[in-house]
Amino acid sequence: MKKTNAMRLLDRAKIKYNAISYNVDESDLGAVHVAESLGQNIKQVFKTLVIEGDKSGYVVACIPGAEEVDLKKLSVLSGNKRCTMLHMKDLLSVTGYIRGGCSPVGMKKPFPIYFDKTAIEYDTIFISAGVRGVQIEINPQVIVDFIGAQMGDLVYNAVKF
Repeated sequence: MKKTNAMRLLDRAKIKYNAISYNVDESDLGAVHVAESLGQNIKQVFKTLVIEGDKSGYVVACIPGAEEVDLKKLSVLSGNKRCTMLHMKDLLSVTGYIRGGCSPVGMKKPFPIYFDKTAIEYDTIFISAGVRGVQIEINPQVIVDFIGAQMGDLVYNAVKF
C-alpha cells in the first residue's frame, strides 16, 4: 500500500495506526458505505467535513459517519455566529483532499479541528487516510492530541417521538 501524506505524518510522529484498504464505489463515497465495506460499526467510522465560519474562517468537523453535523452547535464551539458547509467544488483547493478522501491529518493549512465527543467511547476509530479506498484505524485520544483537536457535541440530535 502506498503511504499517504497523513500516514507519513503519523509515522514521523511515531504514532501507531492500522491502514486498511477497501473497494471504492465511485457512486457511493459516503461513510456508511465505507463502514459496510470495512465490516465496521458506523459509529466508529468518522467523516471529515469542512465548514466555513463567519468569524474564524474554515473549521473541520469529524463526526460519526451516519450522523449530521449540527451547524449551530459547531458555531458555538468554534466561536462563530454562523457556519456553512464548504462547497464541494472548493474542497481540493482549500484542503488538498478530494471528496471521499478528506483526512483531518495533513491538510494544506492548519484549521481548527473539532471531533464529536463520541469518539472517545471506542478503543479505535476510523478516519480517512487522505485518499479514497484507505482508512486509518487509530486510538481516538491519540489522534485528537496529535492534531490538536477539541472535543464537543457536534451532531444533530433529532427529537424522537
